[in-house]
Amino acid sequence: MAVPFRKVSKTRKRMRRAHNALTAKTVTSCPNCGEMIKPHRVCKHCGYYKKEEIISKDAK
Repeated sequence: MAVPFRKVSKTRKRMRRAHNALTAKTVTSCPNCGEMIKPHRVCKHCGYYKKEEIISKDAK
């Protein structure tokens, strides 16, 4: 069975795991209604994208 020849130091171990950090989801506000949405997506709340209505939402 393979066994490491030397102990992996704390620094070496932490350098290897440095890229494993979590990142927050990117959200922007809709310029039409102000709802928080993912960038470059049609707003689910009002149906607008880049100040243009893509999906018509009927007023209830």
